[in-house]
Amino acid sequence: MTITITPAARERMRHFLAAAPAAAGVRFGVKRTGCSGFAYVVDLAETIGEDERLLEVDGLPLIVNDKIQAMVEGTVIDFQRQGLNASFVFHNPNATGECGCGESFTVG
Repeated sequence: MTITITPAARERMRHFLAAAPAAAGVRFGVKRTGCSGFAYVVDLAETIGEDERLLEVDGLPLIVNDKIQAMVEGTVIDFQRQGLNASFVFHNPNATGECGCGESFTVG
């Protein structure tokens, strides 16, 4: 499985991990929501579930659920600041569409 994390996203994730030293890693997933069907989720994981895989991406522990691997294969995770706003941005080659606000996506 290949997921790429840009230097900006990696730095942001390392910041969160440093504040929670007991965390097992950063969980990258999706949830059903929005007008297009799915939204990305990035949060700290205390444990690794039986249906999850731990990936080491440039020394960063990234946890991905087995069920969504095909959906997020090849995704590039970035972190961008625009004015007062800052957020993770996802470039997923498997996404076949996004809603107008960019909060959710579909896969074919």
